[in-house]
Amino acid sequence: MEGYEKLTGFADEIAGDLETQLDALKKLKMHYVEMRGVDGKNLIHHDNAKVKEIKKRLEDAGVALSALGSPLGKIGIDDPFELHFEEFKRAVEIAQMMEAPRIRMFSFYVPWEAPDWQQRKDAVKAKVLERLGRFVDYAKQENVTLLHENEKGIYGEKARECKELFDALGCKNFRGIFDFANFVQAGQDTLEAYKLLRDQIDYVHVKDAVSGSGKVVPAGYGDGNVAEILGNMFDEGFRGFLSLEPHLSDFTGFAGLERGRKHIEMEEGKKLSGFEAFSLAREALFSILREKN
Repeated sequence: MEGYEKLTGFADEIAGDLETQLDALKKLKMHYVEMRGVDGKNLIHHDNAKVKEIKKRLEDAGVALSALGSPLGKIGIDDPFELHFEEFKRAVEIAQMMEAPRIRMFSFYVPWEAPDWQQRKDAVKAKVLERLGRFVDYAKQENVTLLHENEKGIYGEKARECKELFDALGCKNFRGIFDFANFVQAGQDTLEAYKLLRDQIDYVHVKDAVSGSGKVVPAGYGDGNVAEILGNMFDEGFRGFLSLEPHLSDFTGFAGLERGRKHIEMEEGKKLSGFEAFSLAREALFSILREKN
């Protein structure tokens, strides 16, 4: 499986400008990108002329868009919503222009640590579902797919709450991203999360993390059970996108780092460049995929 055909990633972790991103993807023999930041802005914040230029340059380079890496849903649940909804509609328009009908999004930051959280939880959940419901209704109307990413601090940071969202709104237009590192950072056991959410997963963010510190490490070197879960996913027929999201800019070496080790230490030294970090993330994933052959 080393030549997995649906390998993609956040190339803005290599560089901010499109030219460097495309050069790097060519060197890495990657033909997809999950586009987040490009030429100084998130893709959804560029005007039509720029979007068309980006699309043409991707096509000329033989690179397709796996998803829009939007920040939609990354506002507080009590923040004003109408302007955010207009931003969402603009993202849908850009997805259609790019002929890439998948949009990564989130389920709003909520006050988990507030003293009155237990009293407020039901009302907050209702508000989350109302806002997400508007997103999903519009996605159905416009024939795009929203991909919910589990992220620390949002309503769907853990598996149980993700399942609540999918039980209420799940459909072909509202599906799930499985992010190993984000679950680890939120204190969620990833094997438990996979068992609960396996039927809702359409897309995977490949990064790992260490329990406790939350330190992001290459796939397979943390506590995300990446190899076991990917093996289960493939055995069950998953053939969706695997998206590299290295977050390894502060990674400075393998001192004390071993597969499955619970606590690791990083050696002092030169930080990785964006390309080096991305290459390391890719090789860590390929090492896992080779084991699955």
